[in-house]
Amino acid sequence: MPSTDVTTLIRTELPRLAGSLRKVGELILADPAAVTHCSAAELGRRTGTSQATVTRFCRAIGLDSYQHLLIELAQERGRGEASDWGSAEISSEISPDDSLEKVVQIVGSADLRAIQQTVDRIDLDALERAARALAKARRIDVYGVGGSGAVALETETRLFRIGCAVRGWTEVHGAATSAALLTPADVAVGISHSGATRETLEPFEMAHERGATTVAITTDPRSPLARAADVRLISATSETSFRTGSIGGRHSVLMIVDCLYVRVAQLSYQRASASLALTDHITPQHAVKSRRTR
Repeated sequence: MPSTDVTTLIRTELPRLAGSLRKVGELILADPAAVTHCSAAELGRRTGTSQATVTRFCRAIGLDSYQHLLIELAQERGRGEASDWGSAEISSEISPDDSLEKVVQIVGSADLRAIQQTVDRIDLDALERAARALAKARRIDVYGVGGSGAVALETETRLFRIGCAVRGWTEVHGAATSAALLTPADVAVGISHSGATRETLEPFEMAHERGATTVAITTDPRSPLARAADVRLISATSETSFRTGSIGGRHSVLMIVDCLYVRVAQLSYQRASASLALTDHITPQHAVKSRRTR
């Protein structure tokens, strides 16, 4: 069974497909509900390909057969209909004329759906292994660029607050320099939506060569980043108009980061508690005092 909704799986695999296989994937994404009523032969005719091509497409994305694809599409639709916010009736498309209320409903539904998919399919053993490695690490590097760079810095903020020796790197030269200085006592976390961002992959692979424990957070379990990792944590994404790629999956990645943060705090309870106690006064001290009106 796919680790995420089958339409998300198709979007992830589509850039790796070419020619007739890509045509099949694009038509399925354009109208997944209609495809559930098609035979493999009919889908082949609609895409100008063949029944054999449709079967090859299914295998290319990791499914056993066309029947498996139909089952996954039906189950995905059923999961959506079972939730008020994740409803399949809520389109992911936003037009220039849509009301603000509809925009809020579409965006909220997409984010909640991505988070729920991530929760439902997260590998708890992998999450535990990652948290234990982070809790005992001498030093922690977190690599990410672009949108994933913001998540890398957010990860640094969380772990630093509970006493971890951590730094988020969003620039490849600094990241590579730091990776070259890691040891087997250290951990490197790579964050990339595609799992194929060179600026993240380069220091991540270097950290692995240095013997550090490597943890990948990505939507693609077959990506170069995932293959280079000792531990893989897979997030889901739910795209809408104007919110494609990593933007559509940002909240589900942050959910994984939050789970790691809380679990590390549990595993290093005394250190985490002492760190929070020593720093709790800082934010209130820097708050601007409100002026009382007479």
